[in-house]
Amino acid sequence: MKKLFTKEFVIGLSVIMAIVILFFGIDYLKGINLFKPANFYLANYKNVAGLEVAAPVTIEGYKVGQVREIKFNYSNPADIEVLLALNKELRIPEDSKAVIGSGLLNGAYVEIKLGKSSKMIEVGGQISTETLPDMMASISNDLLPSVQSVMPKIDSLLFNLNRLVSDPALAKSIQSLDGITQNLYQATGSLNGVMGKDVPVILGSTKRVATNLDTITRNLGALSAQLKELPVASTMDNVNEITANLAKFSNQLNDQKSSLGKIMNDPELYERINKVTADVDSLILDIQKNPKRYISIKLL
Repeated sequence: MKKLFTKEFVIGLSVIMAIVILFFGIDYLKGINLFKPANFYLANYKNVAGLEVAAPVTIEGYKVGQVREIKFNYSNPADIEVLLALNKELRIPEDSKAVIGSGLLNGAYVEIKLGKSSKMIEVGGQISTETLPDMMASISNDLLPSVQSVMPKIDSLLFNLNRLVSDPALAKSIQSLDGITQNLYQATGSLNGVMGKDVPVILGSTKRVATNLDTITRNLGALSAQLKELPVASTMDNVNEITANLAKFSNQLNDQKSSLGKIMNDPELYERINKVTADVDSLILDIQKNPKRYISIKLL
């Protein structure tokens, strides 16, 4: 009976399997997953410097696909065709752009800037493209001229700094600062001595003052207690009674119907009292001058 799997058949099958595994393995190592479903779109560029197969395709930094193939368009040598494999669920508006960008560490990539159109690009269609300036070229064109313009100023600054450092006045100033530092050190030592000698005396005086204040406070407390024990209520009652009597007396003086009021307010009575007083004075003077007229003494 003839064998079905000869040695030559097994070797051939192994070679074919190895080639298939190698093909898919190389793509896998590149980051290409041939078994993952994807939608393909075309993008034409004038320059794809730095862009490689399996480079990421992102939207706002999120990976949504990868570059599957880069091919030179021989029918139109001005264009280079890039095949983009994007997630199956992703839909691209017509006014979107596929922009090639590059970073210092991660190389070139394709950034899709989604548009706002309601009409979508059909699968297999072409996406408008745009190329950002190369980062190193931007650094050379923008940053280096600024650096070159700053370099003369840095040289001038370093020259002036060297002049300042080599100036004898600077060394003299440093020596003066050393002397000031030494004086401050001595002053600090003197201050420490004063603090150690006089501060205890000051603290003792402060303690005595505090003791005197405590004594004064206790005396004030005793005085306050004595003031509380005084018959303030009865005294105020007597004062109020005296005030009421004075008010009553004042009212009587002002009342023309009362005796005191009549004496104080009747002019005629006042004149009569004055006349009586004058008559009494005249009578007393006449008695002093002529006592015999009023006193008769008979001798037996």
